[in-house]
Amino acid sequence: MELRPDSHGKVRDIYDTGDALLMVASDRISAFDYILPDEIPFKGEVLNRISEFWFHKFADLVPNHLISCDTADYPEEFQKYASYLAGRSMLVKKAKTIPIECIVRGYLTGSGKKTYDQDRTVCGIKLPEGLVEASKLPEPIFTPSTKAALGEHDENISYERCAEIVGEDIAAQIRDLSLKIYTAAAEYALTRGIIIADTKFEFGIIDGKVTLIDECLTPDSSRFWPADSYEEGKVQPSYDKQFVRNWLKANWDFKGEAPELPQDVIEGTSARYREAFEIITGSKFESKKEQ
Repeated sequence: MELRPDSHGKVRDIYDTGDALLMVASDRISAFDYILPDEIPFKGEVLNRISEFWFHKFADLVPNHLISCDTADYPEEFQKYASYLAGRSMLVKKAKTIPIECIVRGYLTGSGKKTYDQDRTVCGIKLPEGLVEASKLPEPIFTPSTKAALGEHDENISYERCAEIVGEDIAAQIRDLSLKIYTAAAEYALTRGIIIADTKFEFGIIDGKVTLIDECLTPDSSRFWPADSYEEGKVQPSYDKQFVRNWLKANWDFKGEAPELPQDVIEGTSARYREAFEIITGSKFESKKEQ
C-alpha cells in the first residue's frame, strides 16, 4: 500500500482513521524478537482471520475491539486498496493499551521448562515435582510479562509486579479474563484436535472497560500442538512458528542480521499456518485476495 502507517509492530501496520484504527496484518514473521527478512505467504491473512473467528466466538465472554473486517466498511481512502486489505485487515475501536503481555501456560515448555528445571518454578509460581517437557500443568497459570518496545525483549514478571504496574483491580481483571478465555479456547480446540499449550493476550481500556485487543489465539501468539501425536516428555510438533525457531537455532548464532530462510522452511511454515486455520475454524482456507 502507498499509504504510510501511523505505527507498526513486528507483524502489523496500524493506520489511524480518526474514530478508529485499521490494523493490517503483513506476511512478515518475527522470531526471538527479530524480524526476519523473508515473508511467509498468506500468514497475515491467516492471523487476521483466526483472530476474527475467536473475537466472534468469545464476544459474550469478553468485550473486544473489533468493528469490522469487511473492507466496504472502511474509510474511503482505503477503498482502492480493498484487494490487498481483504482478509488481512480489521477496523477496530481505539483503546488505551494496558502495558502487560498476558501469558497463560497450560503445558510446560519453552522458557517455562528452563526455569522449572532450575528451581521447580515458572515465573515464580511453584509447580509440583516430576514434570517433564510438554507435561500438562495441574491447572493453567497466568505468567505476565512487560510489553517491550520494538527491538527490545519482553521481561517475565510476577503477578505482584504486574499489580504494581497497572493497579490491583486491572491486574486481577486481566488475569481472570486471560485464564477464562484460555480455558474456553483450549476446551474448544481440543474438540478440533489441537492442544493450545500456551498463548498471550493483550488488553486495553475502551469506554472504561477492560477489552481484548490486538490478536487472539493465533499461531503467532500461541503454541498449537496436534493432539493425536501428543506425547509427554518430548518436544511436540506444532502449527505455529516453532518450525522457524527450530531452524534458526540450528543455523544461526543470533549475531548481526537475521538470515534468509530456505524455501522449504518458508513453504512449510505457510502450510502449517493455513492448516491451523482450517482445523480451528472448520473452514477451508481460500485467500480473500484471490476471490
